[in-house]
Amino acid sequence: MKIAVLTVSDTRTRENDTSGDALETMAEASGHDVVARDIVRDNVYALRAKVSAWIFDEGIEVIVTTGGTGFTGRDSTPEALIPLFDKEILGFGELFRQLSYNDIGTSTIQSRAFGGIANATVIFGLPGSTGAVRLGWEKIIKAQLDINNKPCNFAELAPRFREWAQN
Repeated sequence: MKIAVLTVSDTRTRENDTSGDALETMAEASGHDVVARDIVRDNVYALRAKVSAWIFDEGIEVIVTTGGTGFTGRDSTPEALIPLFDKEILGFGELFRQLSYNDIGTSTIQSRAFGGIANATVIFGLPGSTGAVRLGWEKIIKAQLDINNKPCNFAELAPRFREWAQN
């Protein structure tokens, strides 16, 4: 699939964006094409502008964000992106927190990981830590973007999303 990776941070650069690097590496190792990658500051409108452009781009099928999902300071990725969704993937955040509990215990309730679909583009929002990115990709996203994952996956649904979005 064609994937865009977005790091949400006021402090990260391409030189120290370990979470974005991890996502790009894991996606490519899984056979996907990372067709876009960027870093956007923690700002609702900057986030919406970037992701809206990617949602509109027919060459991008999946967007994975990292960062801005906590409760501190300017963390606003869910507030910025969830209003753009046509449908929420409620199970993504639920499953992420369940799996995360094994690593960080009750602190997982402070994770606001989320997922949704907007204009036929599947979007996953992960916390900013490299460990959280690895957990989200390896335990959930990787399988859901694999056409061979049964009984269902988003790779299989992606062409249908495009048809529905055009009607």
